[in-house]
Formats: sequence, structure tokens, C-alpha cells
Amino acid sequence: MTELHKAAARRYGKAALRLLAAGGLAALLAGCNESRVSQADYPNDYRLRHPITMKEGDRTVEVFVGRNRGGLSPVQRADVLAFAQLWRREATSGIIVDVPQGKATAAASADSMREIHSIFAASGVPRHAVFVRNYQPMDSALTSIKINYSKMTATAGPCGQWPNDIGPAQDASYNENRPTWNLGCANQRNLAAMVDNPADLVQPRGDGPAYNGRRTIATDKYRKGDNPSGTYGAAYETGKISDVGK
Repeated sequence: MTELHKAAARRYGKAALRLLAAGGLAALLAGCNESRVSQADYPNDYRLRHPITMKEGDRTVEVFVGRNRGGLSPVQRADVLAFAQLWRREATSGIIVDVPQGKATAAASADSMREIHSIFAASGVPRHAVFVRNYQPMDSALTSIKINYSKMTATAGPCGQWPNDIGPAQDASYNENRPTWNLGCANQRNLAAMVDNPADLVQPRGDGPAYNGRRTIATDKYRKGDNPSGTYGAAYETGKISDVGK
């Protein structure tokens, strides 16, 4: 191969490398442009932007234990009773009780646990659903009996994210006057926190039994040909509630 042919081959190789580099740069720029478009094309419905999701959470009650007093205080008994009643309605697991171990509070913890077990039994919590385990508390910390169970919770968010500018910008969200990304997030998050039964956000509840007493009276009146409506007093019919303020 002559020197002329070698120089031409080198020039051809350099040109090919420049073309490959230009093609790679164009691909990167196209990818950036595509990511901007996909970021702007979020759904208009806030329920799709910030969906309410279900996850497993915990409900915990702490019963603080002193050194010189055993058993539960009236407030602690009320807390444990409410905890047991809620467990029967919303729990998705058994009850785990963490009991502190230490010479100073050993007797007080044992007395408190006897009362806790009695409250659980009176509330209909089976003994095999309660798992007791021990832990070593810190020397300087106030010891407590920790009672918890798992339950289904609803959540949405996180809120406060702004992937797009809310002011003048060269993107579809501003030019088309679309809602901002964060709009509706707080409403979804508050709804998820306030709902009593998170399963109601997914499906309706089953029908409960009808009030048989009232239904029997209304059906009997209908069978006899009487008016099945109820009988109310004159105060109800006239809308008069009270004479206070005369």
C-alpha cells in the first residue's frame, strides 16, 4: 500500500469516528428531549397523580411501669381496653407484647401483665393471639410495656414535589394550562388519614342485617291496608322544639 493510500485510509477512519460521535450526541439529545416530554405528560386527574395506596402499619400502646407501683392506673386500663376492642375490628395480626426485664421493675411489670391479660380475656382476645417477649431497657430510660399489632393503613404522597415550573415555561403543562403536579396531593393524603376503614376506599362493605322490628311493623300495617309510616307527636309535625327563650 502506498503512502497516498495510507493517508486516505486515515482520513476515512477519522471521518467515520466523527460521524459516530455526532450520532451518539444526537441520540443523547433526543433522549433528554423525550424525558422532558414524558415528565410534562402527567395525568390531569389528581387521583391518578397521587393515588391512595394500602400498606401494613402498626398500632402501639405503651404502658409505663414505675418501680414502686404494680398494676395499671385507670387511664392505662382504658387504653388497654380500647386497644383490645380495636384489635378485634381492624387487626391483621396477633398482639405482640414487649415486657421490660430488670430487677427494679420486675414485680411491677408482672403485676401489670396480669391485668393486661385479664383485660384481653374480658374483651374476647384469645390467649393464643398474644405473644409475649422480653427486652432489656436502658438504665436511664423510663420503662414501659409496649403492646402493638399490625393493621391495614392508607397513605398518599409524598406531597410538596414540583417537577415542573408553575410559572412561565416552555413546556406543555404551562402552555396548555394544565394543573400543577402537586395539586390535590394534600386532599388525597388527608382523606387517607381520616378514613376509618381503609378498605372502604377499595370496595363497598357488605349489607348488614335489616332492623327486623321496624320492618315487621311496617309490613303488618301494609298487609292490613293501614298507613305504614310512623306516628309522631305534634311538636315534630309543627317543627317546634322548645319554649326556651320566650
